[in-house]
Amino acid sequence: MMPTVDQAIANAARLLERAEIDPNPQQMATYDAIAASWIQLASLLMEKERV
Repeated sequence: MMPTVDQAIANAARLLERAEIDPNPQQMATYDAIAASWIQLASLLMEKERV
């Protein structure tokens, strides 16, 4: 099942919050990269809704 735009944004926000508190720079970068993927997905879903 495809997530909604709101779910994708919420997942990205949750990951970015974790990145802010994680002391491990590599883990922070991983959280950031996954959050960016969720934001891209949200963007694509918004574009799909407009069509």
